[in-house]
Amino acid sequence: MTARVVIAGVGLIGGSFGLALRAGGFDGELVGLGRDPAKLDAALECGAIDRGETEAAAATSGADVILLAVPMGAMASVLAAIAPTLEPNTVVTDAGSVKGSFVTDAHRILGSLKRIVPGHPIAGTERSGVDAAFAELYRGRRVILTPTEETEPDATDTVERLWSLTGANVERLPVEAHDRLLAATSHLPHMLAFGLVDALARGDDPDAVFRYAAGGFRDFTRIASSDPVMWRDVCLANRNALLEALEAYRDDLEQLTAEVRDGDGDGLLARFRRAKTARDRFCG
Repeated sequence: MTARVVIAGVGLIGGSFGLALRAGGFDGELVGLGRDPAKLDAALECGAIDRGETEAAAATSGADVILLAVPMGAMASVLAAIAPTLEPNTVVTDAGSVKGSFVTDAHRILGSLKRIVPGHPIAGTERSGVDAAFAELYRGRRVILTPTEETEPDATDTVERLWSLTGANVERLPVEAHDRLLAATSHLPHMLAFGLVDALARGDDPDAVFRYAAGGFRDFTRIASSDPVMWRDVCLANRNALLEALEAYRDDLEQLTAEVRDGDGDGLLARFRRAKTARDRFCG
């Protein structure tokens, strides 16, 4: 029975987790842990938590599960903050989009991975902060858990039950497989969106470019409005897998460039048809 859940970081992800748990029937205590009392007050006011704490010891006392919903760059410092008072049976999980670096940090700081359940909700928006949180964020979305060989099965089951209460579909993957797949499907698209907008913004006449940009540009670049600090941390934390994805895309972009340069209409048409078929199947 999970009676007390601590959410470290009550922004979009952590705040939505609290709201979704409550909407799903969770009747235990939700405790927010953060550095900014004003943000904790906002989370309290919207119902994402039942109380807020700025000190790790006060927040983690008696906790059954602790969710780290902070940027990748802050994971190690939060783990270090909770380590001195972490109770033996408390389950620690996270919501970061890179699992390898989290496992490395957790093992280094906590010494054991028995009660560590790395996790990643495949959900979010380009907005941030608890004001952007909503209870339906995870409904029908995938949440990937990547327990290690050392992780105790009951710890993973506990985290899976909590995510199921939010309406999410929970799946499990090895750590390496998660980071490789997310580099291609999430991290690479964000890098491309950020890179394109930055390149155009540094061009000769950015005002004209953006003035005449149509809906397709807006759709493609929406994720470039995401939190820059968060995505810098993701990029660095998963840089090996992301580099592989970037280099593979660069090679394919060179082929596309050659097709345009050579006037290869058949090649372009075949590429576009493959892409349309794949995306239609995905969206369907």
